[in-house]
Amino acid sequence: MSGPPAQQSANLADLLERILDKGIVIVGDVRVNLLDIELLTIKLRLLVASVDRAKEMGIDWWEHDPSLSSRARKGDGGDREVEDGADGGLLEENRRLRERLAALEAREGNGAEGDAS
Repeated sequence: MSGPPAQQSANLADLLERILDKGIVIVGDVRVNLLDIELLTIKLRLLVASVDRAKEMGIDWWEHDPSLSSRARKGDGGDREVEDGADGGLLEENRRLRERLAALEAREGNGAEGDAS
């Protein structure tokens, strides 16, 4: 039993709005066994939600992916402002290693000049 087309589209729009507002998780596992030997397991996790709802849940990977965000692309040179402590530690270690490398290269350059004379 179906209603008039206008009512169906309104119901579909309401359903889509509710899904995007609240979010929906679809979970499934696929296992392939042969004689009780597990050959393959695929775990599927799908979250459908609006961008705002995903951000509320702490999901914002697209903002840090250089292929999706121009803001993340600007930070590829290592000058990106990092809010996360782990990334900040890596950037600091990277900065210190670059300084040591520059100092070693400068010392080696001075040594090479001294050997030539």
